[in-house]
Amino acid sequence: MGHYLVTGAAGFIGARTSTMLIEQGHSVVGIDNMNDAYDPRVKEYRLKKLQGLKGFKFHQRDISEKSAIELFKDERLDGVINLAARAGVRFSVENPWVFLESNITGTLNMLEVCRQYGCRKFILASTSSIYGENPEYPTPETASSSEPMQPYAASKKGAEALAHSYHHLHDIDVTVVRYFTVYGPAGRPDLAIFRFVKWIMEGEPIRINGDGKQSRGFTYVDDIARGTIAALRPLGYQIINLGGHEVISINGLVELIEDLTGKKADVQYGPPNLADMFMNQANVTKAKELLGWNPQVNLRQGIGNLIEWYKAERNWAKDILTP
Repeated sequence: MGHYLVTGAAGFIGARTSTMLIEQGHSVVGIDNMNDAYDPRVKEYRLKKLQGLKGFKFHQRDISEKSAIELFKDERLDGVINLAARAGVRFSVENPWVFLESNITGTLNMLEVCRQYGCRKFILASTSSIYGENPEYPTPETASSSEPMQPYAASKKGAEALAHSYHHLHDIDVTVVRYFTVYGPAGRPDLAIFRFVKWIMEGEPIRINGDGKQSRGFTYVDDIARGTIAALRPLGYQIINLGGHEVISINGLVELIEDLTGKKADVQYGPPNLADMFMNQANVTKAKELLGWNPQVNLRQGIGNLIEWYKAERNWAKDILTP
């Protein structure tokens, strides 16, 4: 069995990927700085679950600190799965510096873990935001990624370029997985599905930027974690889309959650946000061909799982900050 470093281990995708690896018999060393980019209680909840699993070890450190490299000198890693990142297209407009530190300098430091300690496999989590304003739909990996709309996507483009340079110079096997919109239980409370579920369940108004006709391709977190683990196989250097297979408008999403909860939403529309893409939808042909990956959880089932999780954890989840 393998031994893997997962950065951002208390994050949404990081926690699910770590759990799945351990369930498969692998061991995981995790690192996360437990920042307050969104309500830390969600990260603490995920981390507590992880720390109850045999085969998980944890460091609370920031990967953008150069000294973090030395934490892993004795680990004999089979792969580094770099999921730690500052995410959020809108906040990156307000504070781009923290995004560069985490997403570029942090990636550089984890690439150095591979170079210095002989780890041959590196997975980098990237984003559909990298495709910019008007790509073709569904969007293939060959679409231009040179016109990012906000610093978040620009920082991910920089991380991808760094990873390619380490592949070229040091023969590190690199797979870049570009995630589309991910959702599920214990998800990010700053993203639409979590917020909408909470707001509808608690009778709070739903705030939508624009007219709600914008759409997203959503994919359940378990499917994303499975694809990320599948990308550990040797591939040379590849960029692979994961997700975005089931597209729905924001208005349609509200209607679906209304149906699943049996509650009516109070929708309030505001001005559109210039940092937001109007649509995303992934072409996942490459993931199917190279990874044998297909999403298995449909949107109705996945949102139903999130709603059931919310009900079970409502005593504290109702207080989670959803900005």
